[in-house]
Amino acid sequence: MGLLDGKVAIITGAARGQGAQEARLFVSEGASVVITDVNPAGAGLAAELGESVVFKQHDVSSEAEWKIIADLARERFGKIDILVNNAGVAGWEPTQTVTAAQMRRYFDIHVMGALFGIQSIAPLMPKTGGSIVNIASTAALGGIPSYVGYGTSKWALRGLSRYAARDLAEKNVRVNCVLPGGVETEMLNFGDEAKDIIDASRSAVPMGRFGDVDEIAQVVLFLASDKSSYMTGGEIVADGGLMA
Repeated sequence: MGLLDGKVAIITGAARGQGAQEARLFVSEGASVVITDVNPAGAGLAAELGESVVFKQHDVSSEAEWKIIADLARERFGKIDILVNNAGVAGWEPTQTVTAAQMRRYFDIHVMGALFGIQSIAPLMPKTGGSIVNIASTAALGGIPSYVGYGTSKWALRGLSRYAARDLAEKNVRVNCVLPGGVETEMLNFGDEAKDIIDASRSAVPMGRFGDVDEIAQVVLFLASDKSSYMTGGEIVADGGLMA
């Protein structure tokens, strides 16, 4: 039996990278999955994974589009047990020059997107229990040069996770947070202006490398599953020992 047999999950930002691997792993553990992304390439992943997966193009910062996702999940699979707020964007801007529009984009996706997801999906989870996993970052544990928009919004996502955990505990919905360090995905492709910082960050990891997507997906799986049934408001850091 898989850890997620009979469960239905929604995973945002799942067209590639961490989200795509989370979808693959969830399916291998018995879940049915709605994968969403602004990137239409998610349709190819859904076709690859078969009938237990459906893809919908989705802007997480749109409150109205969350209702469409909720309706799709229930129409296709009958219920919703798990929500993984994985969608994210990254950029490289220092505090001195980051624009209001850039900051709003980070907060719209990382914070408001997660909030809209929680508000839309948590009330639909079964009384027997549901699990919400928010993907933050070790950028929300300290400061990284020229990473102010991304990092500040991930700090806010940590806070949202704690407050939602307290508010939803009486509804038997758990809310936990994963804080990955550097992970080898397309999101690291910032261009030459960030290469030296990224290389230095990779070298500073005690394990000598960044993580891969499956290593993060395994942590998400644990929090999504009943194996973490007494965890809510928690955080798991997966960073190769960097923050140690």
